[in-house]
Amino acid sequence: MSEAKDPEEFYRKLKAQLHDTDNWPTIYLYKFIVPTSKQKIQEVHNIFDNLGAVIKTKESRNGKYTSVSVNVKMQDPDAVIAKYKEVGEKIEGVISL
Repeated sequence: MSEAKDPEEFYRKLKAQLHDTDNWPTIYLYKFIVPTSKQKIQEVHNIFDNLGAVIKTKESRNGKYTSVSVNVKMQDPDAVIAKYKEVGEKIEGVISL
């Protein structure tokens, strides 16, 4: 997710795009950039715990940030957006892509 001036407008547009492009339920790929911290990476794991998510991490060249990719089966666009919001609220400094 980009740093939009109106996050709710961003989520409305995302929801419309998700409705138009996928058949639900579907496997959805989340991508996040977090400041490199075992705690922050664990928080991402915790948010997607018990969903059968496949989570991969890759540290940046300088070690300041870690890319976190989450492949997980989501039921509908509302569930996708709910997870984006949960990550944004719980993890300080996260960037959603």
